Amino acid sequence: MKIKIVVILAFVFIQSCGIFNRVPYSQSNACDILENKNSWRRSLNSSSKKWGVSPALQLAFIKTESNFRARAKTPRKFFLGIIPTGRISSAYGYAQALNGTWDWYKKDTGNKHARRTSFSDSTDFIGWYVNQTNRKLKISKSNVYRQYLAYHQGHAGYSSGRYKSSEAIMAVAKRTSKTANVFEKQLKNCK
Repeated sequence: MKIKIVVILAFVFIQSCGIFNRVPYSQSNACDILENKNSWRRSLNSSSKKWGVSPALQLAFIKTESNFRARAKTPRKFFLGIIPTGRISSAYGYAQALNGTWDWYKKDTGNKHARRTSFSDSTDFIGWYVNQTNRKLKISKSNVYRQYLAYHQGHAGYSSGRYKSSEAIMAVAKRTSKTANVFEKQLKNCK
């Protein structure tokens, strides 16, 4: 009897880990992404109300940054092609926030227990960062293309125009903007 209980508890634990952190199968439809994810929907709406940043922008940033993987990390760097020497950056989690920027967010918002693996904390972070960008760089919160460039490059990098020398970064920003537009239309028709 005790063995059955242990086996059942182990099975429930393993299943529960997968349920809460499961990557959406279909990432091209906002309604599919949010299906059975009521906490995600609440997080997006809460951040939207708090920071004035659309749920579509938040979802598009997360799709671009982590493909909805809670523990996403940047690729490893290698010495001589075989010896791992660390990661490209400290970006981590749904929002791919850097250590320093995440610390700034926690201090500025008082959310000292925020985790980058939390969808709710990540949407709040994106809303906060877009709001900071709007205040500092005067980029409209609805301008997904420019907001993404400032998000990816940082405020100083955006101000310096460093992104202009990278067609790849501008292409990613354009793709993120298109994704946000698609998500915006889809979210109006979700059940």
